[in-house]
Amino acid sequence: MIIYGTAILAACHLLGLYLGDLLGAAIGAKANVGGVGIAMILLIFSRLYLQKKGWMPKETELGVTFWGAMYIPVVVAMAATQNVVAAVTGGPVAILAAVLAVACCAGLIAFINRLGRDKDQPLPPLK
Repeated sequence: MIIYGTAILAACHLLGLYLGDLLGAAIGAKANVGGVGIAMILLIFSRLYLQKKGWMPKETELGVTFWGAMYIPVVVAMAATQNVVAAVTGGPVAILAAVLAVACCAGLIAFINRLGRDKDQPLPPLK
C-alpha cells in the first residue's frame, strides 16, 4: 500500500510540471513556471481529499508522508540552484533585484514587528 503513496506523488508531480509548462506558455515564458509548487499543492489537496473520503489507508498515507517529506527539500534545492544560476548568468539586474527583494522583506518584517509591540506592557507570563 505504501507504493500507492508513491503513485499519488508521481501523478501530482507530473500534473504539476504539465500545468507549470502550460502556465509558462500562457505568459510567454519558455520555461516551467511554478510546476513544483503546483505539484506540492496538488499533493496536499489530494491527500486531504482522499483522507476526507476515507479512501486513504494508513499505509498509503505513510507513503505520501515519506515521499512528500523527501520531495520538498530535494526539488526545492534543485529549483533554487537553477534560479541562482539563471540570476548569475542573467546579469547584474537580476542580482540587484534579488538583493533588493531580500532587503525590502527584512525591513518590512522589522517594521511589522515594531507595530505589534507595546513598549509599556511586559510580556505575559508563561503558563
